Amino acid sequence: MSTEDRAKATAKNLEGKAQEVMSNVTGDPEDKAEGKAKQNEAEARHAVEDVKDKAKQAID
Repeated sequence: MSTEDRAKATAKNLEGKAQEVMSNVTGDPEDKAEGKAKQNEAEARHAVEDVKDKAKQAID
């Protein structure tokens, strides 16, 4: 797995969490939804990277 891809997914997750927290302060439901969407995207990216790792291990 690419460490760079994993780091990007982690950064996206943190960005989403920060956006969600800020939406709680501002009361903006659209920001909250966008923050959750970013977190979901990050989770999906991590899952893809996990599958890549397992496939690579199976080949090795």
